[in-house]
Amino acid sequence: MLQLLEKQRQGRRAWMGLLARAPLEMLEAWHARADPPAHSWLRRPETGLAMVRARAGGTGEKFNFGEITLTRCAVRLESGECGVAYVQGRSHRRAELAALADAMLQSARSRDTDQNLVGPLRERLEREAATRQRKAQATRVEFFTLAREAAREAEQ
Repeated sequence: MLQLLEKQRQGRRAWMGLLARAPLEMLEAWHARADPPAHSWLRRPETGLAMVRARAGGTGEKFNFGEITLTRCAVRLESGECGVAYVQGRSHRRAELAALADAMLQSARSRDTDQNLVGPLRERLEREAATRQRKAQATRVEFFTLAREAAREAEQ
């Protein structure tokens, strides 16, 4: 029983991470096709600040890096499922749609929502991450190579 709950928790954590990064256009397109059920507000979208913490070098002492703007929202479907969302920025609509998708992913319509939103969203975000990685690799400098070349030039 505990393993099943942990598996569900990990699945929800994964899709909430994707929904938090979802572009508004993709959420709007899904919403237009999905014909979502009626829902009520548990918490209307509201914007605030959150402190971002970091570690020097990834391993050092934690320090307050700065603040980011977050928008949060919570909805309840007529069938009782609750969805929540926290998105970076000030887009109330994006938070609302992400919370609605979270609720629908917990409902009987979860398979449709997964196929029509989460799957394509995962693919898009992975493609964008791969593109950023390729661009970063193109600008990578091998300092050891530079040091060896400088040493060879100094010998000559």
